[in-house]
Amino acid sequence: MTQAVPEKINFPEEEEKILALWKKINAFQTCLKQSKGKPNFTFFDGPPFATGLPHYGHVLAGTVKDIITRWAHQSGFHVERRFGWDCHGLPVEHEIDKTLGITGPEDVMKMGIKNYNDECRKIVMRYSKEWVEIMTRLARWIDFDKDYKTMYPTFMESIWFVFKQLYEKGLVYKGVKVMPFSTSCNTPLSNFEAGLNYKDVCDPAIVVSFPLVDKKGVSMIAWTTTPWTLPSNLSLCVNPDMIYVTVLDKVRKEKFIIMKTRLCELFKEESEYEILEETLGKKLEGLKYVPMFDYFKDQEAKGAFKVLCDRYVTDTSGTGIVQQAPYFGEDDYQVNLRYGIIDKDQEPICPVDDSGKFTAAVSDFKGMYVKDADKGILKMIKDKKRLVKMSQIKHSYPFCWRSDTPLLYKGVNSWFVRVEHARQALLDSNEKTYWVPDFVKEKRFGNWLRDAKDWNISRNRFWGNPIPLWISDDGEEVVCVGSIKELEELTGQKITDIHRENIDHLTIPSNRGKGVLRRISQVFDCWFESGSMPYGQCHYPFENKKDFEENFPADFISEGIDQTRGWFYTLMVLSTSLFGKPPFKNLVCTGMVLAEDGKKMSKRLKNYPDPVEVVNKYGADAIRLYLVNSPVVRAEQLKFKEKGVRDILKDVFLPWYNAYRFLIQNIQIYESEEGKEFKFDEKAELNVTNYMDKWIVSFIQSLVKQVQQEMKDYRLYTVVPALLKFIDQLTNWYVRMNRKRLKGDSTSEDCQQALTTLYSVLFTIVRLLAPFVPYLTELMYQTLKNYLAEVDVKESVHYLMLPVYQQSLINVEIENAVADMQSVIEAGRLIRDQNNLPSKYPLSEVVVIHKEKTALENVLYLESHIKEELNVRKLTISQDKAKYDVTLKATLDFKVVGSRLKSDMQKVKKMVDELPEKDLEKFQETGEITLHGHVINRHEMKLTYVPKSSADEKGSNLKATSWNKFLVLLDTVPSKELVDEGLAREIINRVQKLRKAASLLPTDEINIYYKTTDKIEKVAKDFKDFIWATVKQTMIQGEAPDSANVIIEEETAIKENSLKLVITSPASSVPAPFCKFVNVTYADGRKGTILLENPIKEHQLEYNEFEKQVKLIFGIRSVEIFLDSTKKTKLERDVNLLGLKGRTVYAF
Repeated sequence: MTQAVPEKINFPEEEEKILALWKKINAFQTCLKQSKGKPNFTFFDGPPFATGLPHYGHVLAGTVKDIITRWAHQSGFHVERRFGWDCHGLPVEHEIDKTLGITGPEDVMKMGIKNYNDECRKIVMRYSKEWVEIMTRLARWIDFDKDYKTMYPTFMESIWFVFKQLYEKGLVYKGVKVMPFSTSCNTPLSNFEAGLNYKDVCDPAIVVSFPLVDKKGVSMIAWTTTPWTLPSNLSLCVNPDMIYVTVLDKVRKEKFIIMKTRLCELFKEESEYEILEETLGKKLEGLKYVPMFDYFKDQEAKGAFKVLCDRYVTDTSGTGIVQQAPYFGEDDYQVNLRYGIIDKDQEPICPVDDSGKFTAAVSDFKGMYVKDADKGILKMIKDKKRLVKMSQIKHSYPFCWRSDTPLLYKGVNSWFVRVEHARQALLDSNEKTYWVPDFVKEKRFGNWLRDAKDWNISRNRFWGNPIPLWISDDGEEVVCVGSIKELEELTGQKITDIHRENIDHLTIPSNRGKGVLRRISQVFDCWFESGSMPYGQCHYPFENKKDFEENFPADFISEGIDQTRGWFYTLMVLSTSLFGKPPFKNLVCTGMVLAEDGKKMSKRLKNYPDPVEVVNKYGADAIRLYLVNSPVVRAEQLKFKEKGVRDILKDVFLPWYNAYRFLIQNIQIYESEEGKEFKFDEKAELNVTNYMDKWIVSFIQSLVKQVQQEMKDYRLYTVVPALLKFIDQLTNWYVRMNRKRLKGDSTSEDCQQALTTLYSVLFTIVRLLAPFVPYLTELMYQTLKNYLAEVDVKESVHYLMLPVYQQSLINVEIENAVADMQSVIEAGRLIRDQNNLPSKYPLSEVVVIHKEKTALENVLYLESHIKEELNVRKLTISQDKAKYDVTLKATLDFKVVGSRLKSDMQKVKKMVDELPEKDLEKFQETGEITLHGHVINRHEMKLTYVPKSSADEKGSNLKATSWNKFLVLLDTVPSKELVDEGLAREIINRVQKLRKAASLLPTDEINIYYKTTDKIEKVAKDFKDFIWATVKQTMIQGEAPDSANVIIEEETAIKENSLKLVITSPASSVPAPFCKFVNVTYADGRKGTILLENPIKEHQLEYNEFEKQVKLIFGIRSVEIFLDSTKKTKLERDVNLLGLKGRTVYAF
């Protein structure tokens, strides 16, 4: 027999039990075995680093991935899900550098690459155990045993293969480029890495002068926010098409050349200067100036220290004149290259080392970090009398995504993959993909591809996948190695691991008589590795070649919006370069999860709750549903609120659980009273005749149809609201309005139909929601399956396929009719709330007005439900609003609109008061109206219905409101008879609450005694049949007899009238003992009675003796004693046994 479903539930504790069940039956692996041989659904999982614990971004990503892959599995696909780990690169090295106090590459070389990499290996999987535990607890089904790690030799070898393909296509080159550079990590970054972490910073903003050689007394003035680049200045740049002026600065008594539209940078008033001459920028080309510093004076021979022209110079900031240090700015580099001041093959004029410190070339500041040197540089400029203006600017500046330190832009020798030539190919590949939401694909990602730069893939680091290039000393001969086997053949050495310490010493004999070739020192950018994960995870092409090629591109991937310039981008570049096609078909892009205050989540600030604590408090299902029912699945931001997770429990799970509990409880009552077994056959045609049954069946079928279509299009943001709406419809409408039928208050056949309908609906929603809410659906299924035919029973709900909608059961007319009924009921409830009229007290009439006849016919057809829900005696329908003398009244919300309207407030208020009915009706429909030039919306102006006059006596009792085009009027003044009925309902309410407090079931036999005032006693007598119809017990007036077995009692009040209620066990045909006693029922049904004292009220029993007596009565050696048959409340050893007099306890 199915066990009773407990009234209360602790969701996290139940989830732990389900987790144990899944482990016992090996649920995930069993699913994979069951789907073997079915069509493949390919999923790529982006690899995280295990050097830190999972945060809400990981929880979100994992939840979205889990939902989609579970859905695919339950749709009939085989979905291999392998977890991946990012093991190389800056995140790991930065941790080791901090731990060991390493400040630069020389420190690593001192300790040895092997020792350094060994230290990195130790922390790579530092938190892997926690990752597995947390992801498993979150119900993410993914294979950790068959994971991939980017440090596996097989994975690394596939990277070499990918690189060699690019190399052989001519897509790899070495060059000097101005790149974002992390001085903390001593390595250049790619452009997309530089875009991952921008911060607002304050920097010096200075204007400095450059005296012209051939125009004595005249200086060019340039604006810069990087004074530390001035020692490397080689040229100035102007816009050839803009007008420049020579001005006399009347305050400084100096002559300056500045862009005419930028005079505001130097002067506040026109009186401060005099324009002496105007000229186009191109006329300034070639003018020589005096260098600021002499560190690179020798470059003058190559044409340095001249004015150059380029259109990248704008008139939006500064002076319209840019000081150029070619190896510290991309535009600077390109312009100076074009003018021949520098060339590609020369040694870069870049006097800053990898730690961001000046080299000996800038002797005055040697060894000083460049930004720390700003102050000294400014002093020297000031001493030279060339500092024209000094201020500060707050601007957005890129920081290293790993070390969180400012990036510098500097020229570096690096290895690049050509991307710029393939921009159109990348856009074409992107066009073949489907993104949710699509604006990320078209705008953010599309714009990034349109401006894609060649990709710097080399890093001057140690713990990474070595770039497999062996080069001769003169750089003329290069061998690119594409596999371990190839390297073994070229070097004659056996190789098992290809990290730097194992291969850096290996040389390859030259084919051109150049001695030996040695490997370059750089390793791959770790983004190159993650972008290669489709190939690395399956060791392509060395293994699984056929499987990979048949299942590429992936059907689905998902990550956060920050990966548009990260993982999504690198995947797209590599797959397009290798295969000419995208790496994925469908992508769900999520937004960023922020702290509740809107700031970035920070461990230091502790501005967010720990994810593990939230899961332990509310359960994984709650946090999963909260996240996927938020703006974050539309790639928007989410301000994480713990209250939101709690509300999922309160508003969704508890009502849903109660509906499920109510079903099981009433199935058990039905089986007990009818003496027959309840079984559900899904294959049998669902034959429903009751209108509300037809409605909920149609509603669930429409939901299945909608959800299947939306999930096909990966629109989680439309799916979850639809699912939550259905839970509301089921619990707050169907179950509520059919309680009596489900409890068997009608015929046996009607009860069975209602139970079958509710079971069908719950069984459907449990399967439909299983991918979203895996724990709770499993909990429900484990009970629901007991009512299925044995052939249909599976061990887990996750072994079942998703329900398929039946078009024949969808009836849109019925759904619309019930929606109309709900609008009327909601409006009526609102009127009751506004007038403090509890629903227990009946009212005489509700009037429903609507323009459309069909809507009114729907209302009339469902009249009985409306009257019952609103507790009214009469329902009247009408299309004539004028007949009821009501009109619309508009009221401005001054708090909302006051600050915006300001001085126009009174004018707008007067216009609102004078608005005609037709304008108000239009506003009611559109939600917008323009008054005195201000657009007013429905949040700023409220509409209410009010009587036009109080002349009509009946009309004065009517209160009105509107809801979805229905105008509803409620007579709010009840008659005495209706008031008395309301009091009778209050009595019922008190009795039912007391039964619930005593954990009594509807089937428990009880006696109810009451003592009250004359007024309430008369109501109880006048409405005794009405009360009995709900309570199903006779109310006995007077005190309970002393010999009665009191279960619970309470003294309460109804409208200031006292009411005492006492619930007792029914009188037994066997005389009760004279002294105090307890009845004991054993698990096998045997019963006994134990005296708690002797007849003269002495020798009162203690717990130990009581337990001994129980064992003696039933002849058992051990026992557990409970206050209830469901074993929810155990009898504590320190209990006062006399307090249990006359009650029944249960022994097991």
